[in-house]
Amino acid sequence: MSITDLMPLIIIAVILIALAILFTFVPVALWISALAAGVRVSIFTLIGMRLRRVVPNRVINPLIKAHKAGLSVKTNQLESHYLAGGNVDRVVNALIAAHRANIDLPFERGAAIDLAGRDVLEAVQMSVNPKVIETPFIAGIAMDGIEVKALARITVRANIDRLVGGAGEETIIARVGEGVVSTIGSSKTHARVLENPDSISQTVLSKGLDSGTAFEILSIDIADVDIGKNIGAILQTDQAEADKNIAQAKAEERRAMAVAQEQEMVARVQEMRAKVVEAEADVPLALAEALRSGKMGVMDYMNYQNIGADTDMRDTIGKLSKDSKEDDQK
Repeated sequence: MSITDLMPLIIIAVILIALAILFTFVPVALWISALAAGVRVSIFTLIGMRLRRVVPNRVINPLIKAHKAGLSVKTNQLESHYLAGGNVDRVVNALIAAHRANIDLPFERGAAIDLAGRDVLEAVQMSVNPKVIETPFIAGIAMDGIEVKALARITVRANIDRLVGGAGEETIIARVGEGVVSTIGSSKTHARVLENPDSISQTVLSKGLDSGTAFEILSIDIADVDIGKNIGAILQTDQAEADKNIAQAKAEERRAMAVAQEQEMVARVQEMRAKVVEAEADVPLALAEALRSGKMGVMDYMNYQNIGADTDMRDTIGKLSKDSKEDDQK
């Protein structure tokens, strides 16, 4: 087969390859779908998206959806949001839901909410259908010392205007918990809290806890109230135990001081006895000196001895009388 005979086949093959490359680079099917949906998008716009590394499906399909929903959204807005890293399809779905619910949500605000990391579609749905947040059991102590535990259910609605920069659910739960604790703590008795649990929700709701948050609190309902420990009695018991330990420590300190003083007195008695013995040792020396110097005679010394013997005899008689009396008493 000659080259002349193969030329038609080669031309057909080149045309098919060119068409394949064209349909791969240029989303002709997507362009046709947009035209069929009434969205005017030029083929050169789609080629430009390819050159800007934008997936045309991610922009054109949400654009068709927005056009069918009656929203005025431009291609440049969707493409800019896609290039910024946003979820174009989710933003368009949120705009459609807000439009159906008669909620004013411009595209710029929806895109800002999406780029802030929040689910804009969920926020719109929460604006239409409020969400119920259930807190854990929050414990507070009434003035009578009884612990009261309350479980609250908070009905909130998303605030579109404060969704960017507003605090989340954790802040709402923390503020409600603080309000519940303060309300229980201001009650004179725990019985009042049990009788009127709605007083907690009314007091907490009146404090405007949703300021600065991304939500609007619609209602706060106390779902369950439970009695905990008698904290007042426990504190009093602990205080009494501490006072007892302090008193025991002080008594032990006084006993130790008394023992030390007693030992000190015993030492002083021994010291005085030692002085007496020392003084008594000087008596014979003094007598000898008096006899030697003639200031005392032999008869005087004999009288001195008689007086000592007489004193010893009386001491002995006194001891015998005392022992006999004790024997008689036994």
